[in-house]
Amino acid sequence: METQEISAEKLLNMLEEKDRKIAKLEQQVQWLMSQIRLAKHKQFGASSERTDEAQLSIFNEAELGSDMTMPEPDLTEVKTHYRKRTRLTTDKLPKDLPVEIIEHELPAEDCICPECNGKMHTMGKEIREELKIIPARAVIVRHIQHVYACRNCETTSDHVPILKANIPEPVIKGGFASPETIAHIAVQKFMMASPLYRQEQEWKQNGILLSRQTMSNWLIKACEDWLEPVYEEMKRRLCAHEVLHADETTLQVLKEPEKAAQSKSYMWLYRTSGEAKHQLVLYDYQPDRKRIRPEAFLKNFKGYLHTDGYQGYHRLPKDIIVVGCLAHLRRKFFDAFKTLPKEKQAESNAAIGVAYCDRLFHFEKQFALLSPEKRHKEREQLSRPLFDQFYQWIKGTAALPNTLLGKAIHYAKSQRRYLERYLLDGRLEISNNRAERSIKPFVIGRKNWLFSNTPKGARASAIYYSLIVSAGENGLNPFEYLTWIFTHAPNLGRAGYITSVTDFLPGSAAIPEKILTPQPGNPSPKKFAWEEN
Repeated sequence: METQEISAEKLLNMLEEKDRKIAKLEQQVQWLMSQIRLAKHKQFGASSERTDEAQLSIFNEAELGSDMTMPEPDLTEVKTHYRKRTRLTTDKLPKDLPVEIIEHELPAEDCICPECNGKMHTMGKEIREELKIIPARAVIVRHIQHVYACRNCETTSDHVPILKANIPEPVIKGGFASPETIAHIAVQKFMMASPLYRQEQEWKQNGILLSRQTMSNWLIKACEDWLEPVYEEMKRRLCAHEVLHADETTLQVLKEPEKAAQSKSYMWLYRTSGEAKHQLVLYDYQPDRKRIRPEAFLKNFKGYLHTDGYQGYHRLPKDIIVVGCLAHLRRKFFDAFKTLPKEKQAESNAAIGVAYCDRLFHFEKQFALLSPEKRHKEREQLSRPLFDQFYQWIKGTAALPNTLLGKAIHYAKSQRRYLERYLLDGRLEISNNRAERSIKPFVIGRKNWLFSNTPKGARASAIYYSLIVSAGENGLNPFEYLTWIFTHAPNLGRAGYITSVTDFLPGSAAIPEKILTPQPGNPSPKKFAWEEN
């Protein structure tokens, strides 16, 4: 009897152990299935994280679709309505493009009336316009400097004065690269993401044998001589602002000292916020991701810094107040939402988390045109109560730690002190998307040229990206902008040239009108206007 009782007890323990194993395996299967659904969504689904507006209905508020920035419409009486036929197109051409006119006329012998044999005249014209693209062409610019001597002194004196005509200094002494050539190579690589080996092939097709090594040497030499002082002045101006954004991404440098070629280096990004009059975007190459990198770059900065949740930013000096990014928090809830079966998505906690974030972002769209003072006031009245309600919901929501929803909730709890800081000042933003958008040009380029060969090349890449992206942010044509710098920087201070490095910065009054990017249909764009992200 006792043996049977022991056997029954053992059997019960075995069943309980099996139940625990089955429950654990079910959790693992559930987690693996969620990872598979997330991977499939990232590979085959839409990259946009936009959600259905119906999800916001959980708040059931009357002002959901309102926009406080829109004025009240005037009441007008519509008597008649005519539907005007329009050609729907987004293609726009500048009005000041040069026009090449080709007249198509009949020969004189064909201008004879078939009825009466009289001479026919032009009664009208039918016009058809085409956009003609002329590929880039190369020319040799031969500088001939005249040297003058006095013929009288040559015959009567033992000293002959010699004068030379003024000639501009070249961008690279002893080289045959013009400012336009280096600017073109830089824009093709750092703006159009065309690696040097592709440019080498393009030059070859035009009968010009220009090696990628020569182009690389030109870029690095021109950067060291003329762009680094501009970059350092931009850095000084950047750190004088009170609100900045920061982000970082990986980079592979093959010949990094004391590191394997496969190891990761980093490209850091720092930029001004939306409140700045003239935007500055600076890239900074570093061999690692240690917190000392942003600490050294921002040593003269005091103010608010928008970042993601990387812990290195949180250990910066106390003068730097780190502001978190709600877009990162929303993305974690969104990933948890997308891994659920469709029939379970609508009523899930992940959908509620996304909806809370969407509502906070919806408020920010309404506050976009307000002054910082009014924006801060509206946030206190609308955003802060909703933010607190959001965290009350998070506090009462349970989720397994290893699930995507559990990770989203943990991130929200651990990052709250940083996430809610955007409510402190009307100049601050709800997310760090501004920095993420600015680092995209580098990420796109990295997919094409894959790596940098040396740290010196990576440093030069950071400087070129800084000037080109900053130029685009301020409505400047990057090619014209770099050409202008390479023309004036070697002749700094000479008559007819720029007198100070500060004149090269975006927003300078010294920048000529031709460097501005032409706006479609507007031959004279407003100076230093930029399109807000």
